[in-house]
Amino acid sequence: MMDLPKTPSFRLDGKRALVAGASSGIGLGAAVAVAEAGAHVTLAARSADKLSDVLAAMRARGFSADAVSVDIADIAATEVMVDAAEPFDVLVNSAGLARHGAALETRPEDFDAVFGINVRGAYFLTRAVARRLIAAGRPGSLINISSQMAHVGGIDRAVYSATKHAVEGFTKSMAIEWGPLGIRVNTICPTFVRTPLAEQTFANPERARWIKEKIKLGRIASVEDIMAAVTYLATDASSMVTGSALMVDGGWTAD
Repeated sequence: MMDLPKTPSFRLDGKRALVAGASSGIGLGAAVAVAEAGAHVTLAARSADKLSDVLAAMRARGFSADAVSVDIADIAATEVMVDAAEPFDVLVNSAGLARHGAALETRPEDFDAVFGINVRGAYFLTRAVARRLIAAGRPGSLINISSQMAHVGGIDRAVYSATKHAVEGFTKSMAIEWGPLGIRVNTICPTFVRTPLAEQTFANPERARWIKEKIKLGRIASVEDIMAAVTYLATDASSMVTGSALMVDGGWTAD
């Protein structure tokens, strides 16, 4: 009988996952995705109250989870949190900040705040998780939620786009350094996703028209659209994928 190839596992049974920004939006979806795949999930975000609600809902669904309140902009606190836990096999960093506006009107304090979370915080969180894996001699999958704006420019998004371009840069470099150790580092690049934080943009007719023209599939993304991408990159299904940007942008960057 001929031996047929077998699809690699999309399961995370016995794995530990850390999801930053897990209290809402894409981060919440990512937490559910890895939990559905069998991982024990540590939910991390700034808001303890929101985390408590998410944790209760996940446990009610039968998921294995715990929660920790932390701001990834506080590098020392983040490293203490990571070092105090067992090594995480999977990281999904969905923590982020956006302060959109015309480039001519960018305030230095807004620039610093957005870079402080989106680049500085993301960089050192990824490093902290990798450092624990390396010390334990274990492989892992580290995922940063980036954006289609990491590959193009956008109206009122000079600062945000710059941060996401930077995330792509350090992701590729980390993937090169840690690949021989079995640690994969990738990004997911969503288009506009329908979350409460994005409703203000959709309420602007000019911006809504711009978005509709750019997304070739003709619709705003949902959180569920991102969840399968998280599962793919977190599991052995993507065991040969590192240093890559997975576009979930409805064709925005196709032209």
